Formats: sequence, structure tokens, C-alpha cells
Amino acid sequence: MNIRIVSPSGTIESQFIEGAKKRLLSLGWHITEGQYARSKSGRFAATDAQRLSDLRDALADPSVDMILCSRGGYGMQRIIDKVGTINKPVIGFSDITELHMLAGLNAQPSLHAIMCKHMAQHETKDDVFAQTIAAIEGKTLHYNVAPHSLNRPGTAEGVLLGGNLSVLYGLQGTPYDLNSIIRSSNITKPLLVLEDIGERHYHIDRMMNNLRLSGVLEQIGGLIVGQFTDCEDDESMGETLYETIARYTQPYNYPVLFNFPTGHIEHNMPLWLNKKAELIVNTDGGMLRQD
Repeated sequence: MNIRIVSPSGTIESQFIEGAKKRLLSLGWHITEGQYARSKSGRFAATDAQRLSDLRDALADPSVDMILCSRGGYGMQRIIDKVGTINKPVIGFSDITELHMLAGLNAQPSLHAIMCKHMAQHETKDDVFAQTIAAIEGKTLHYNVAPHSLNRPGTAEGVLLGGNLSVLYGLQGTPYDLNSIIRSSNITKPLLVLEDIGERHYHIDRMMNNLRLSGVLEQIGGLIVGQFTDCEDDESMGETLYETIARYTQPYNYPVLFNFPTGHIEHNMPLWLNKKAELIVNTDGGMLRQD
């Protein structure tokens, strides 16, 4: 396995790249870095041109099997329209949702998963790291999730799309939004996974309303609600944050699974985006599987 580490968004401390490399090298894999992976330009990992150059180089290099983004943050939207075709799996989450969406235009599977900081800071026996390696190696992902009062029972199978809700919202109305992915890849009834961090309750309401008004919610075949970290319930909204999300799915009859372990949490389990998944929700909880 040949993995290239790049930093397409925010700046990252060098020690996290070093720690991640050490763990991945211990697997016997070949790990390289983009020229500007450890650089800094304000809040960004490097200038727009430099970050773009590293991404393009990794995509063009036939020896690179996968691209590991060192971290999220902010910065991908500044260069997303200049990257070109995603032709190999990209690993990351949060701001890296941009690259997952770009990959979706080419029906290229990409891995919503931990990045360098988690790999560097957690122990070797960490189950999230182990599951991420299993996903990279092409093994089946199978998750069982505890029951939640807002779950809606049902069974669905479809291509899994999504990621960070704020990033998806920022792409609405562009060539890289959910509607564009669904149209370009002729996807019928995809599954949608959502997560976020640090957003106000009414901001989440606004973004969910956008998904309703743009027709996304009526096109999907199932919804997986991940973790909304540091997104506090606002009593003035008259409902909890999860109840707000549930309310926007009420007109539809597809399964909805709440509290899935994905997002800005330590227990951030990997999911293949732009790839089929099976979702089952019942009184025992939920199951998500990807072969």
C-alpha cells in the first residue's frame, strides 16, 4: 500500500504527521508526503497554489494508491474547482467532505475517516484505527448502533453520500452539491450521512431546511445522523437538535438512524462514501454494512 499524506485545508503540527507516518509505516506500507504537507500560510497549510499542487501531484502519481489528508479545518472550497478528477480514494472528514463530493462526480469511493492527529495520539490497540486500516484493506464494515427514540424503522440500500453538514451546505448550488452528484452518477435513492461541530441549533435548522427546499431530502432512501459535537440544544427552538433533524424527515418514509459514531469525536468510525451500503433500523437499533 502506497499512501501520500497531503494537507489540502488547515495547517497541522508536524508532530501529528510524524506520528501518523510512524504508525502507518509499522504496517509495512510505503508512506510519502506532499511537498507542502507541513507548511503554513496563516490558518491554511500552505498557499492555495501550493495545496493544490500537492493534491494534483498525488492524483497524477501512478504509484500512489490512496491520499491521506492530514486534517480538515478550512480551505478546500478555495481550490475545489481547480483540483480536477479524483481518481483514487481520499481519506479524511470534516472539510475533506469537499473532496468526497468531488470524488462522487466520478463515482470514486472515498473514505470518511480519521486523519493524522488521531493516528498520532491514540494507542495502537485503538479500535477506530484498526477499523480504519480494515476499511483501507477492503474488509467489510459492519456497525450495530443502539436504539434511539427518534429512529424510524426500515430497510434501505444505496450509495452512501454526505459528510459534514456545514460543508455540504456551503456547496449547495455549485457543481459539487448533492443534487449534482445524484444526477451525474445516476444514483437512485442514496443514503445520506450527516455530522457537524460547533454550529448553533438554528444554523442546523437552516441547513436542514436547505436540504428540504433543494429536494435532497425527498430524493434519498435513508438518513444516518452522526454526531453533532458542541452543537447545543436551544430551548427557544422548542425542540432538541435531534428533534429538529427528525422533523425534516417526517414527510418521507425512509429509515432514519440517529447517534451513529461518526464525526468530530474520538470514536469516529470509518465509512466509505460514494459506495453502496445497507441500512437496517428496527426496535433493536440499527445496522449499517458495507462490503
